[in-house]
Amino acid sequence: MKTQWNLFIAFFRVGILGYGGGPASIPLIHKEVVSTYKWMKDEEFGDMLALGNTLPGPIATKLAGYIGYRVSGVIGMLNAVLATTLPTIILLIILLSTLASFKDIDWVKGMTAAVIPVVGMMMVTLTWQFFDKARKGMGWLQTSIMTGVVFIFLIFLDIHPGIIIAVLIVSALVIRDKKREKGVNA
Repeated sequence: MKTQWNLFIAFFRVGILGYGGGPASIPLIHKEVVSTYKWMKDEEFGDMLALGNTLPGPIATKLAGYIGYRVSGVIGMLNAVLATTLPTIILLIILLSTLASFKDIDWVKGMTAAVIPVVGMMMVTLTWQFFDKARKGMGWLQTSIMTGVVFIFLIFLDIHPGIIIAVLIVSALVIRDKKREKGVNA
């Protein structure tokens, strides 16, 4: 029971104090996990962080889930993930309730209207960063062709992004295995 309480407190603190998302939460998680409770060593945390960054989704909840599972099984995982997300859920409910009660005031209308282009620009920036990383890894031609093909699949053929991602992951694994076989047989 004490372990569950410690998990909850450790990740609740991260959820409350980790203002700014994953990058702001990582040092807090490190402090709780490595320094305060000593659930793992620095090297293990670094490996887990590297692996967690390769998976989709918010890093704080991925770390909470893995650490919670490692410390106390499935119950620990659920506990840590709940503790990490609970502060955000509570604050979101308060914020949205407050905004809903003031939605007819002009400055609130302006603020909510201004959010749309800001989020749009953030998405454009993120897209460019992904494209640029792909360009550096695969080159302009391959990246442009792949971008075009994926665009056609998403927009014109209306294929779900999850299906495209799954196909690309399986393709990469198959290609890697074929290259490995050729290297061994050669």
